[in-house]
Formats: sequence, C-alpha cells, structure tokens
Amino acid sequence: MKKTLLFLGMLSSVAYAQDCSKIFISEYVEGWSNNKALEIYNPTSSPVDLSQYFVARYSNGSSSATNANAVQLSGTIAPHDVFVAVLDKRDPNGTGQEAPIWDSLQVRGDGFFSPVYNTSNAFYWNGNDAVLLAKGTLTSTPTASITTATGFAIIDVFGKIGENPANATGSTANNDGAWSTTFPYSTGQGVLVTMDHSMIRKASVKKGVTANPSFFNPLGEWDTIPAVTYVYDQNGNPISGANGPILFGNWFSLGKHDCDCNPLSVGENKMDEVAVYPNPTTDGIVYVKNTQEVKEITVLNALGQNVNRFANNASPVMSVRLGNDKGVYLIRITQNNGTVLTKRVVLK
Repeated sequence: MKKTLLFLGMLSSVAYAQDCSKIFISEYVEGWSNNKALEIYNPTSSPVDLSQYFVARYSNGSSSATNANAVQLSGTIAPHDVFVAVLDKRDPNGTGQEAPIWDSLQVRGDGFFSPVYNTSNAFYWNGNDAVLLAKGTLTSTPTASITTATGFAIIDVFGKIGENPANATGSTANNDGAWSTTFPYSTGQGVLVTMDHSMIRKASVKKGVTANPSFFNPLGEWDTIPAVTYVYDQNGNPISGANGPILFGNWFSLGKHDCDCNPLSVGENKMDEVAVYPNPTTDGIVYVKNTQEVKEITVLNALGQNVNRFANNASPVMSVRLGNDKGVYLIRITQNNGTVLTKRVVLK
C-alpha cells in the first residue's frame, strides 16, 4: 500500500486550542495488514458532530494533501467519550490489499471509512505517514488541496508533515520507516514505534497539536504498545495453531480514554484521587497511592483475564505486580464503599 501520490496545495491555516476545549486524537493504530484506526476523544461537556471534521493522510513525507488523501467523518462523540474510526475493510473474502480487518478490531469500531483506496486513501497510513485531524467541509474536487475545505482549521497532527522517517537501517528508499524513540526520531535509531504499534495519548494531554512540530517525539505525548500479542495457555506458553503461534489484536485499549479532562465523580477530591505510577513501567511493578479507602486491587491483561489480585492491608501505598507480557493492563480498584475505579497502565 505504499504508493507515491501527487499532492497539491500547502497547509496554511492553524487553529489554537485551549485545554479540554476541542476534540483530539486519543489513540492511533497502525497494525498488521489493513488494521488501521483512530480513536478520537471529546474532552468537552457537549456532544460533537463529527460530520464537521475530516481526516487526511500525508504519504511518504509529502508536505501537502488533496481531497483524495482525505475523508469526511460522520457520527457523534458524546461528552467525555471517544469515537473509534476504522479503515473500512470488512469483506471476509478480501485478499491482498483488500484483506479484511481483524474481528477484534472490527468489534471496537464506531465508524468505518475509506473503503476504496482510489477514492480516498486517508486511512491507509503506514508508520511513516503523518495524519491530520481537521475541522472543515471538503470540496468535491479530488485534486483540490484540503486547505480549501470550508472552515478549514487544524485540530490535531500525528507525526511531522513533510518528514519521511527512516527504517531501522537508516533508509527511506522503500518508505517502510517509522518515527522512533531516539532523537531526532526520524533516522531509524532506537525503537520504531509508529509502525505495527498502537499509540495511546497520555492522560495529561488535554488538547491536540495545532501546528506542524519541529520534531515529532512519539513518546512525548504518547504511550506505545505492540499491535499484536500472543495467546498464551495457563502455563504462560504461546498457543500454536496450524500456521504457528496464535496472535491476538492488542486493541483492548480502544473505546475508552483516560484523560485529565474527564470530570470527577461527585464528592471526589482530585488531590485525593488514587494514583498509579510509574506509567509506563519497564519492570512490571507499579505503585498505587492514596489507597486508604481501597478494599482490593485486581490486575487484568489485554485479554481481560485476571492476572493478580491484592487485598489492602491498610497501607496508603500498595505495590502491584503486573503480568510478564509487555502491553496494556487494567488495574481495577475496588473501594470500601463498592465504587470501582479502572486505571490503564503500560508495561514496556
């Protein structure tokens, strides 16, 4: 799907967002084959009509995009909720470039877009493509610049427009690179994390990026998890099928976003809110602080399976061990009054 396309026009209009005042991208999925998705979060107290917005893709370092590289969205995001937009490849008989998305991703989709590449290739990104969320209504001319959209304004940018990051060998020749964990993030050094990964916006981020960045540090505002994980048996060994180890789409985090914009429950004091740290963790240990009112803590893996359970022994800080596999875990915190809090953590 790495095609060189003609782009016309220049990106010229920038909008400036206040904290928690506009929608933004809360998760980016660049999975194997056609498994591509964006989760869009609404930090406001009012529903948002997505028909006023569009997504555009800047392919292989292009600095411009046309309507053929964009798609108008549809649907509504409820207050403090998310909308999961997925590449529309749902034909189970599709092969090659028409291969279907995995069932585990399809069930998490709220809307499906760009079914025909030659009509709109907006959702066909690879790890080296920048993605734009913008407000505006696209015109009907395929070759027109997206900046001609009525009411055009930048809402969020993932990646760096005009930059084609290298692969692990430092080459951009095959357009198979991705942004990585080592400065300047585009030379293939470090771990390539925008390819075959999901990127989850940190809870501390309260608004989108409304101007093309000088550098795109993928871990600056994002946590990262692999796109797939192995399915394990009760002894922790990968389960194999006729074609080798069985893989599971690691999209358990889609459909809900933890953000500091989310309202607090009635009677909850932010200063006394239960905190989980460090997140992400590298050794599988996290600490849960302010647990005076916590009865027990349960750890679930990306498959929703119970990994560990810890009863509170009147300690204000609890040490919690995750599982052995890298990826997303949910920490389910049950308080003495029956209230249940859920925190998402990442093991790298």
